[in-house]
Amino acid sequence: MTSALASDIRIRAATEADVPALGRLGASLLRLHYSFDQQRFIAPRDNVEEGYGWFLGGQLRDEEAVVLVADRGGAVAGYVYAGLEPHSWKELRDAAGFIHDIIVDDAARGAGVGRALIEAASAWLKAHGAPRVILWTAERNHAARRLFEQAGFRRTMIEMTREL
Repeated sequence: MTSALASDIRIRAATEADVPALGRLGASLLRLHYSFDQQRFIAPRDNVEEGYGWFLGGQLRDEEAVVLVADRGGAVAGYVYAGLEPHSWKELRDAAGFIHDIIVDDAARGAGVGRALIEAASAWLKAHGAPRVILWTAERNHAARRLFEQAGFRRTMIEMTREL
């Protein structure tokens, strides 16, 4: 079971001032995934922090998306990026909320940050009409899979990749 959220951490909407921290954390997420499978995931390039920050900064203005941060004494200890997805014949699913990214800084792990970010994103998605929340996780990301299962997610699909 995940511990309760540490009292010095609060979940809030990300702001433009958070973009550098979002870029740093997003780049670490990209590097982690690349380490799992260098053929499937994007290779880290120069200025990946700046690029990821630019991308997430753009999501701050999307009314169908949310970026929330775990704020610990004015520093970003983690973030979640989620959005509303329409009905999809291609994916054989009804409309849903989708958690695209979630990452917690190493120094804040074990403080309940990941679970709090999931719950805050889920609440935002529900308030915006999403009947369910979907996410993907890397096969080799055992810690994340454990967190998601503890948060009530069930396995519904398995992505498989074949290089051509």
